[in-house]
Amino acid sequence: MSADSRIIVTGGSGFIGRALVGELAASGYEVVALTRDPEAVRARLPRGVTPAKWNGRTAADWGGLADGAGAIVNLAGDNLAEGRWTKAKKARIRASRVDAGTAVVEAVRAAVIKPRVLVQASAIGFYGPAGDEDLDESSPSGAGFLAGVVREWEDSTKAVGSFGVRRAVIRSGLVLGKGGGVWTRLVLPFRFFIGGPLGGGRQAFSWISLEDEVRAIRHLIEHEDLSGAFNLTAPGPLRQKEFCRVLGRALKRPCWLPVPALLLRLLFGEKAEETLLAGQRVIPRRLMASGFSFLHPDAVSAVAAILRGGPRGGSLAG
Repeated sequence: MSADSRIIVTGGSGFIGRALVGELAASGYEVVALTRDPEAVRARLPRGVTPAKWNGRTAADWGGLADGAGAIVNLAGDNLAEGRWTKAKKARIRASRVDAGTAVVEAVRAAVIKPRVLVQASAIGFYGPAGDEDLDESSPSGAGFLAGVVREWEDSTKAVGSFGVRRAVIRSGLVLGKGGGVWTRLVLPFRFFIGGPLGGGRQAFSWISLEDEVRAIRHLIEHEDLSGAFNLTAPGPLRQKEFCRVLGRALKRPCWLPVPALLLRLLFGEKAEETLLAGQRVIPRRLMASGFSFLHPDAVSAVAAILRGGPRGGSLAG
């Protein structure tokens, strides 16, 4: 590895972050995971990953690490899936993302030797609810709270381009893998033989395996000709009820009891409308054009890989 092999990851102790820092460290990179409590997360981080303190808002504690770094991967942000979208929760969702982006820009601005690349997290919520329309990276942003937050999230680090730093924006779909994300929530009803589609189940379900998510981020770090927005979704989006059948067959459980849309709206309010009941049929056109090859291009292979176990797999109990 060259002298600029240091990679700084915000959100490195999260679901995607832990898998990413483990992969990068195992490949010989010097990996620094930024966290509010380094001692608390040290034991949970993979071997070879160094935790470093930051407050989630500024570059005060860690900014010097950006000087001469190879890459910064900005994954930080309050969990969208946890809890109802109250006014306070929505404020945390927005502030956590914009503040992290501001801190990254602050660190890059101060660096004498600028990082070569910034990988900025985003989400397919950028496109808003879109029915059956195919969406690629050229599609416009949509309406609603989530689309607005994602636009701000992406824009929070746009300024690094003026410092000559390459920037790749990853618009991730639902990331499937053991240990976090939506997997446990999807599997839990099937344990009790009450699995079923959400609402009518016709909404598009755009997803990516955790393994391919990590591989795609590394692909964007290492290919110096790649910049701009990239959809991180598998090339085989399907309807939510179709994914339910795939999961049911793999778990040897029925997919038969739909969760009524009215109940979801009562339980989750605005979040249900914009995430659980809305859908986006997102195509990773630019990622595929860049030469990236998916390990799990279809839901059947992805679910089977998770259930088989392994480094990023799981079991029905997971």
